[in-house]
Amino acid sequence: MEDLNEMQPGLVSEPTLTAEPTESQEPTTSAPEAIESVETPAVDPVETPAEAAPEAVETTAEATPEAVEPVHEEPAVAPEPEEPVAEAVEAAEPAPEAVEPTPEVAEPIPDYSALSREELLAALNELLEGDIVKLRNHASAIRNQFNILNKEVEKQALEAFVAEGGNQEEYNPQPDALAEAFYKAYDTYRTRRQQMLEEIEVQKKRNLEAKQQLLEELRTLIDRDEENLKQTYDDFNAIQEKWKTIGDVPRESMNDLWQNHHFLIEQFFNKVKINKELRMLDLKRNLEQKLQLCEKAEELMVETSVTKAFKVLQELRNQWKEIGPVPAEQNEETWQRFNNAANQIDERRREYYDQRKEELDQNLLAKEALVEKAHELTAQLPTTVKDWNKTSDELNELLKLWKSIGPVPHDKNEDIWNRFKGVIDKHFADKKLYFGQVRDEQTENYNKKLDLCLRAEAIAKREDWKKATEELLALQEEWKAVGPTNRKVSDKIWHRFRGACDEFFSKKGKHFKDIRSTENENLAVKQGIIEELKAHTFGDDKDENLAAIKDYQRRWAEVGFVPIKEKERLQKEYRALIDGIFEKLKISAREADEASYRERVQNMGSRTKNSEQQELTEHIAKMRSDLKLWENNLGFLANSKQADLLKEEFEKKMQHARQEIALMEARLRILNEPKEEEEK
Repeated sequence: MEDLNEMQPGLVSEPTLTAEPTESQEPTTSAPEAIESVETPAVDPVETPAEAAPEAVETTAEATPEAVEPVHEEPAVAPEPEEPVAEAVEAAEPAPEAVEPTPEVAEPIPDYSALSREELLAALNELLEGDIVKLRNHASAIRNQFNILNKEVEKQALEAFVAEGGNQEEYNPQPDALAEAFYKAYDTYRTRRQQMLEEIEVQKKRNLEAKQQLLEELRTLIDRDEENLKQTYDDFNAIQEKWKTIGDVPRESMNDLWQNHHFLIEQFFNKVKINKELRMLDLKRNLEQKLQLCEKAEELMVETSVTKAFKVLQELRNQWKEIGPVPAEQNEETWQRFNNAANQIDERRREYYDQRKEELDQNLLAKEALVEKAHELTAQLPTTVKDWNKTSDELNELLKLWKSIGPVPHDKNEDIWNRFKGVIDKHFADKKLYFGQVRDEQTENYNKKLDLCLRAEAIAKREDWKKATEELLALQEEWKAVGPTNRKVSDKIWHRFRGACDEFFSKKGKHFKDIRSTENENLAVKQGIIEELKAHTFGDDKDENLAAIKDYQRRWAEVGFVPIKEKERLQKEYRALIDGIFEKLKISAREADEASYRERVQNMGSRTKNSEQQELTEHIAKMRSDLKLWENNLGFLANSKQADLLKEEFEKKMQHARQEIALMEARLRILNEPKEEEEK
């Protein structure tokens, strides 16, 4: 675990409390205030196995709900009524009911992993209003979670500073009012807790002095000559009552104190020889006290708070243990009454923790489902800014849903949270990297588009309309191929490029507006070419026929514009006539394609031609590679009916690939043919 001072520069190092484990340790024993001294019943002179030493009943660890078993008690054996008083006193006193101590169960620590820094501060302030000593683990859990979140906030602030162009070495963290408020509140908690622990230790020392004083009074009572046995017994009971009202003593003094107290009680009984009548009075008094405890235990059966009922029951059990025996004929009945009520409360508590465990398990299943959903959302990296933002929104929705789910089992909490947070952190780290690459690409795209703007502005000043138009259209195609730029400059650079294009085509339109008068003449020329085609007689020589058709196509392409309303009709009539001639002359589709492609090539600009040549070359190379791979794969197929079918499919694909290669090579040859005449 990282040191708090490393996470919060400038904070004063916290003093180490002797009663509180460090951050790197989990508490393994209860706090000192949870250790209760063992009281000895007023009428028990014999040390029983259940009360051999204070350590036997000392609470040393927090018990889980499953570890708490109902207390069982053996009925005491009262002396027979006919027994002489002297014998009854000198004989061993019956042992009190062997009530096994039940460890105190600490309330489970809430799940703070999904809280924000503001919520953690509120939770810490709320703890300051409670039992600070017993809520140590709560406060430590809140602080640890706050340290994690605070470190993330500082990391994000540093990254933002660097992202804005700052030097990491020059970074100076800004004051964080929320963090200062939290650590101030935590210092208050530590100070108050230390004060309370010190006060507890002081009080324990006072209790030790008070009990030592009672031991002196008990010695005095034993040494005193008193004929009135009842008065002596009353004084003895008064000392015992005072003893019970005094709280805990320091741990190191408990054993000696208990042994001295037990020894003096035995000495007292040996001296005063309590008679049977006084003994019966004591048994009746014990019976009344235990009946009162039975009533209180039965009242707890209707207590709505299971935790409160169990806590009070533990106190009643401790009180029961301190009370001496009752008359033998009522001992079993009294104990069964108390034990029945205690068992029902224990059962309610087991059911409560079973239900709570089921809820925690259900919450764990729900959070595991969210982890799987997060993995599913981030399984593939998005390829667009829109997709990245969509995934981020969906993950944020999952995080909101996560916070709405209750806690999970404590031993699973850190693992499930780290898994979920790890997916989210990785997504946003990848997103940050992607957006950095996008910014670099946008900068490069901006430079490319800026170059296109300069070239377009240069073309806009030219008047070689055909060539300039081809180049400008090629620039527009290049513009489309260039990726997006930053939105801040996107519109500006586009308007600049569009302005250059508009300027050129506006000048061109104005130029050709003056030559619209020739459109009707061009219409008549093209109509004449159609009539010539209809009247032309083709021979048997395919090459001559193709040359004639090519000549017609060249003449057709050289004719200028025709009226727009006649353009589509005229083109359809011409195309249908050419197709009909091909069909009539039995010219193959490939030959026709070559002729048509040759006609299209004649209208290509130099840039378009180069691009077409490169694309065909790459496509031919890829097809040849595929063909070679298929031929190689055929050699591995075994002779079988299934393999023959597969070979047949491969042969079809390979034949189609060969035909396509031949067609593309023919087109490449056409592209490489020298132009018959230079375009003007």
